Amino acid sequence: MSRPPFKFSRRNSIAVRIGSIAVGGDAPVVVQSMTNTDTADVAATVKQVAELAEAGSELVRITVNTDEAAAAVPLIRERLASQGVNVPLIGDFHFNGHRLLARHPACAETLDKYRINPGNVGRGRKKDEQFATIVETACRHDKPVRIGVNWGSLDQELAARLMDDNARLPHPQPAAEVMHEAMMLSALESARRAEEIGLGHDRIVLSVKMSGVQDLIAVYRKLAARCDYPLHLGLTEAGMGSKGIVASTAALAVLLQEGIGDTIRISLTPEPGGSRTQEVIVAQEILQAMGIRSFAPAVVACPGCGRTSSDYFQHLAQRIQGYLREQMPVWRDRYPGVENLTVAVMGCVVNGPGESKQAHIGISLPGTGETPVAPVYVDGEKTVTLKGEQIAAEFQQLVADYVIRRYGGGV
Repeated sequence: MSRPPFKFSRRNSIAVRIGSIAVGGDAPVVVQSMTNTDTADVAATVKQVAELAEAGSELVRITVNTDEAAAAVPLIRERLASQGVNVPLIGDFHFNGHRLLARHPACAETLDKYRINPGNVGRGRKKDEQFATIVETACRHDKPVRIGVNWGSLDQELAARLMDDNARLPHPQPAAEVMHEAMMLSALESARRAEEIGLGHDRIVLSVKMSGVQDLIAVYRKLAARCDYPLHLGLTEAGMGSKGIVASTAALAVLLQEGIGDTIRISLTPEPGGSRTQEVIVAQEILQAMGIRSFAPAVVACPGCGRTSSDYFQHLAQRIQGYLREQMPVWRDRYPGVENLTVAVMGCVVNGPGESKQAHIGISLPGTGETPVAPVYVDGEKTVTLKGEQIAAEFQQLVADYVIRRYGGGV
């Protein structure tokens, strides 16, 4: 018994095609990620790209910073294709992209999109020449370009000019406001220059990433009001663990709620030895929690309190959530719509039956002093009561049976 989805009003933007994926226009908000392997290490990069794609990343960015990395790109694409992984690859270029693309035409042809940072393409006359070289390569190979401005590598000449202009005003603006303007102008002026060189208006994506939540919200609001390019959202250098997750969610949720943003990335610092796929899952969870998209069945579980007699419901919720995510690579194609499934795992009688009835399928485990049985509700109706040592396995099987029955053509 899923709740009706909230209808969002998206900002009007043009659509940009990146390989097989559409960004902007009427397309869904797209999840992307980035590898942290040495791109020259073909085996390691292929492995991580495949993991990110399986987790649900719809675009994957790879660093292209050396001749060895550029030469590896066609091999990476070839090996991914042999595994049936066709996720679009984005080349991330800084400082020497103009040289690498010129020296490695196979890399230029293989990549599905180029990312350029206007702040480190070059300085003075070289900046214009080197920027033009990359854009001309994109035009020649019909590749879209993301012009990605970063707070930490902002064009210093532009920033200094705006600061000087501001200082001469009778009532100067705060420095933060000037920096926001510099970020926005860097993106818009670079986009205008790219179009003058010959890149199509529908081949450009913009981003203006910052590391402060309020800064990010402010600059994207201004940029969204000034252009119709698709916008890539992300809090740059978001951080590790809960800090990075909370900060990214706080910033992106506000913008997405306002209809701003066509593709997102959560730039988490992985825990030592942690999986890079966490950033994909967090991006999906943000979009799903807001009702914008659904990626995997949702598990509703209570936090527990003095009424819950054990941590059994926590283990069951964890088991069910892990099971659902593990099944999604197969279920996604076999059972269309399964990503909208809701499962409730509750710990006592206070909210247990009510939440279980609201979910597609739910279980209400016994709390302190309650009869040691667990009623199961399917589509709002009590269907069976579980008890004994096999509750977890039996409920998991009931969930699997429900998926087959509801999404496999049996309903």
